[in-house]
Amino acid sequence: MIYKNCLKNAFLLLCVVFLAACEEPYTPEVLEGQNNFLVVSGFINSNGPTTIRLSRTQNLSESGGPVMEQGATVQVEEENGIKFPLLETNPGTYSSNFLPLISSKRYRLVIKTAGKDYASDYVEVKQTPSIDNVTWKAESDGLQIFVSTHDVQNKTRYYRWEYEETWEYSAFYYSGLEYVNGEMRNRAPENSIYLCWRNFKSSNINLGNTVKLSQDVVSNFPLIKVPSNSDKIDRKYSILVKQYAQSKESYEYYEALKKNTESIGTLFDPLPTQLTGNIHSVSAPSEPVIGFINISSVTEKRIFVSRSELPLNWGSPRMFCTLDTVLLGEESTHFNGGYNIPIHELLTETNVLIGYASASRPCGDCRVYGVNVKPDFWQ
Repeated sequence: MIYKNCLKNAFLLLCVVFLAACEEPYTPEVLEGQNNFLVVSGFINSNGPTTIRLSRTQNLSESGGPVMEQGATVQVEEENGIKFPLLETNPGTYSSNFLPLISSKRYRLVIKTAGKDYASDYVEVKQTPSIDNVTWKAESDGLQIFVSTHDVQNKTRYYRWEYEETWEYSAFYYSGLEYVNGEMRNRAPENSIYLCWRNFKSSNINLGNTVKLSQDVVSNFPLIKVPSNSDKIDRKYSILVKQYAQSKESYEYYEALKKNTESIGTLFDPLPTQLTGNIHSVSAPSEPVIGFINISSVTEKRIFVSRSELPLNWGSPRMFCTLDTVLLGEESTHFNGGYNIPIHELLTETNVLIGYASASRPCGDCRVYGVNVKPDFWQ
């Protein structure tokens, strides 16, 4: 019986080895057809700067970033009226500081590239209501940010939000010295590298609507949650919320875009849908164009959250940092490379200078991760 079982097990093992040897990696074919379609991103701002970015799609096999569409002529055109040019301020970026749009008129975006013309549908100018409040709550797992708004005329109904985060943080060590041109000197206050600030602009799509409500009121929409162990809340955190009124068509476009980009990855996620924008190729009507033009004003509100307002056990883990000893005469060898920076003097009990305490730049220079210029709005 034992002998028969051994033969059976050996046979099964050989089958497994044989099947494994027959496996070959399968690489699906990638369609490599024409894939150079225009991508239009941005919106037309009726109460501030307008920025439109033009780029081209790429095949999956192509490396590098998107190809920006340079040298185009971009205009905002009033229906049966005047045209307002946008100037190319950076490669593929077309801007205007202010467009004198009339709320009762309709406008479209007109684009002329080297050989083709594009135009959006004419769009009404939406007036965005003010943001009522941006509030926060310390929940069990992080700092939840909410936004509330309403339209007394019940005309908006469709909303989109973006946000910009800014937070203050410090280096692990305070560097009171700097080594410049072979000399050690006290660091001037204006050259301090202890406190810095970082910024982050939202990349996700935040949408809300009130179409099923009797009143056009958005109450405590959950915008973003900052994890309780994030370095964003180690000292002081600020968020600027921007609100945009959307047309029904614009809302549906962004909703489809959100599903295609943020809700794919499991068996239970919705299937990708085709994006249908309101920008078309005049020269070749069958050519796809990626993007949707919406016109609205923008309303903003900023709040600050200090570390002292949050639970005591919150905060990011501190990096592992140690101090090295640099004796007199070793300064050039230790500091010239730029990786290490001096922190403070080393003195004997009789105040005789014998060297310097040193740390790696990531531990003593906050500029490794941000900038040491305080934002104008910082409180």
